[in-house]
Amino acid sequence: MTARLLDGGGSGGGDSLTHITYIEELRDVIRHLHGGEATHVESVPVKEAYQGKTVWEGIVEVFDLHGHPSASRVYAWAHATDDKMHPKRHVTVLRIPPVISPETAVRAAIVQSSTGRSIDAAKESQARSPEDAQR
Repeated sequence: MTARLLDGGGSGGGDSLTHITYIEELRDVIRHLHGGEATHVESVPVKEAYQGKTVWEGIVEVFDLHGHPSASRVYAWAHATDDKMHPKRHVTVLRIPPVISPETAVRAAIVQSSTGRSIDAAKESQARSPEDAQR
């Protein structure tokens, strides 16, 4: 599976209730993909440019990950797709070097998306909701 990262970012704001729901949605996706429980730590704005052009801009949600065998932190975001059957894609990237920050998580996901190569630390779920991701 590849991400379409050039078109979007994460939750860009909105009211606090919407943000809490978004965080819970990401937490459910993290639980499904990586196991363990995730505790939200912070929201980090990231802007990634290549040759002077913005290729990704959004908010990366940072979670502490409890119960995972090799990572204690995970970075996550969601973005819209053009796929009517799956209008939202969730991206999660484990903090496993060389991924050590929200910025390097975005870069790893971009590389995975553009090359089609799987990066062990990056996982994605294409789903309308966390419940669909679990099916």
